[in-house]
Formats: sequence, C-alpha cells, structure tokens
Amino acid sequence: MSLSGKKIILGVTGGIAAYKSVYLLRLLKKAGAEVRVVMTPSTSHFVGELTFSSLADEAVFSDLWGKSWSAHVEWGLWADFLLVAPCTANTLAKMAHGLCDNALTAVYLSAKCPVMVAPAMDLDMYQHARTQANLETLRSDGVHVLPSAEGFLASGLQGPGRMLEPEEIVAHLEQVLSPQPQLLRGKKLLLTAGPTQEALDPVRYLTNHSTGKMGYALAEVAAAMGAQVTLVSGPTQLPSPPQVETIRVRATQQMYEAVMARADEQDILIMAAAVSDYTPVEVSDEKIKKKPGEGDEMLLRLKRTQDILASVGKQKRPDQTLIGFALETENEEANARGKLERKNLDGIVLNSLRTPGAGFAHDTNQVTFIPRNGEAKAFPLKSKMEVARDILGEVVGLGT
Repeated sequence: MSLSGKKIILGVTGGIAAYKSVYLLRLLKKAGAEVRVVMTPSTSHFVGELTFSSLADEAVFSDLWGKSWSAHVEWGLWADFLLVAPCTANTLAKMAHGLCDNALTAVYLSAKCPVMVAPAMDLDMYQHARTQANLETLRSDGVHVLPSAEGFLASGLQGPGRMLEPEEIVAHLEQVLSPQPQLLRGKKLLLTAGPTQEALDPVRYLTNHSTGKMGYALAEVAAAMGAQVTLVSGPTQLPSPPQVETIRVRATQQMYEAVMARADEQDILIMAAAVSDYTPVEVSDEKIKKKPGEGDEMLLRLKRTQDILASVGKQKRPDQTLIGFALETENEEANARGKLERKNLDGIVLNSLRTPGAGFAHDTNQVTFIPRNGEAKAFPLKSKMEVARDILGEVVGLGT
C-alpha cells in the first residue's frame, strides 16, 4: 500500500461532515498509515476527542493553551502529510490568510510537509466569491485542494459543498503520495469531459446528468503520468485539474471545434464527455412563453449534432490512439464493440447504468475496457481515481 508507514496528521474542523472523519481515520489506519489527529475547538460539538483518540496513534491535539501548547512544532516536523477533512469555510479562510488561533492552524503553519484540504460547507458558502478566492490562494500556495461533491446538504439545499467520501479522499491521497510511473512522458493527450448543453432559449437547454468526474480524474492521473494534457470540458462544478490546460465550452458545436482544432497534434485522444446527440433546430432569442389556447403539448424539432468521436476517427493517423466511452443499458458489450468499429477506435470504455455505484454523479465507477484487437477486461467497482489509473494502464498497454 502507498500509505503504509506514512505519518499523516488528520485535521478535523467543526462541520457536520466531521462524523465522516472517523471512518476516514479507520481507512488511513487500515492502509498502514500512522495517524495523529488535531481538532479545532468547534469540532467537539460534532465528534468528541475520545472517539478520535481511541482510533489514532496518539492523544488528540486540540488545546493550544494546554500542557502540550508547543506540540505544533514537533507535529509539523513529524508528519509526511497534513490532511484537513473536513475543512470548513472558517478554517479555509484562516489557512489562506495565515491566521493562527487554534491547534490546527498552528500545525498548518508549522508543517514542513505537503497539505491537502477537503472542503465541506453549505452551498452558498462554498460558492461565495471570497471562499473561491481563498481556495485559489491555497492552490497557489501549493496546497492540494480537493473538489467538493454535489448532493443534499445539511441545510436542505442541494449542490456542491459536500465533503468527498472517505474512500475518494484516500484515493486522492494515494495519488499524491505514490507518484505514477512516467509512462506517458512526452505524450500529448487530449480529453473531453462533462456534459454539453444545447440551448432552447436564453433560459432553457437540453443536457444530461454527467458531472465530469470521470474525465477530470483521467486528466489528473494522465498529467501525473507525465503527459501534456489538454482537457476540453463541458459545464461542470469541478475545478481545473492541476498541471492541465482546461478549455471550457458549453455546446456540442463548441466542443467539436475545440477538439478538431487540436486533434492532429495529439498522440492520444480520450473522448469521455457525455455529448448531446441532438440540438434544437430553432433557438429562440427570447424566453419561450406559454400562449393562451395552444393546448398542453409543445412540439420540439431536433437535429443531429456533430459526431465528435466519429470525426476524429475519420482523420486519425495510424500513430494516434483514440479511445471512446460507451454508457449502455442493454446488449452492452455488443453495442460497445459496434461503436468501436463504426468510429475507428483503438479501444472503448464500457460502463453500465445497471451497476450500482457506477455511471453519472457517483465518486465510484465500474468499467470494462475493450481493445480493438483483444479480449475485454472487466474491472471491479472502484473510486474514479483508481478507475482512471486502470484505463490509462490499458491505454499504455496498447503500445502508445
């Protein structure tokens, strides 16, 4: 295990997600890490010190004014990694501005090791301009800032702001602490990710449930493997992966143009985006209004969008590698193989909406990699970061 023998400080702050940190601590210990816990004073309103002390390798450090007031110095020298999960808006702001009024911020300012934060807060707090600026400040300081997950929040709102699940945090930590073999060094790799949006009028659009998580994980892992990565992304709530050129688009036509303008210079192209197959024939300049006497139905005329994957496949050189994705609900492998042949792919990643925990919006996925010439290889359900490593391992195996 990449975490075996690693000395990790788990910083826990006062948010409802603190209960997940107990399980996160167990996962870190199970992976072989030596873990100490530092808490902010407000954390005890959610989880008590005794819970963490019973599982960690040392008593919790929480009182900067107690007998162990100088522990932050020793802890900062001891650790291989500082992980703050959850990281509330309050602690995030303190870290970004160098404030020090509790044990956790003292440890952060004393730490000589890499730092990772897992933001967790309500939707409006997460989206506030000052919070986003603080996140960007930490990124510029070299802190590994994890994306937030989307879903139902404690307030009843729904959207980004949830802390990633413990398994996903551990996968990100392993990614950082176990650098990938530079198997893609010198390669140019283009990825597409996320949904596209096809406008009906200035207010409404057609889209799908894709969050972009799988494509973004592929981009992050490919960059860690040494590739020069360009990510063409549809609308998502995800921050740009580190060391990746991210080009943000909205409609399928915009994604098509961005991909085709760059396709020829790439060594590897992986089309992971959930692209709209149809777009409205007519787009209204004004909001479409209900009109008296028109009845209860509305006829919407659609036309085919540009087939990005097929277009790249038609002009693909023999020395280029093209990988597609297939999300199927029936005759899954047969449909995926048909798509592979029709669009001149070198391989295709198949996943199914029938598999619990796979598909859109999840932090996990279960895929089968089907090469053009060879047997399909099925992988078990894993975090999307681990799935990204599996997929790219198969791509490297194609002889790229």
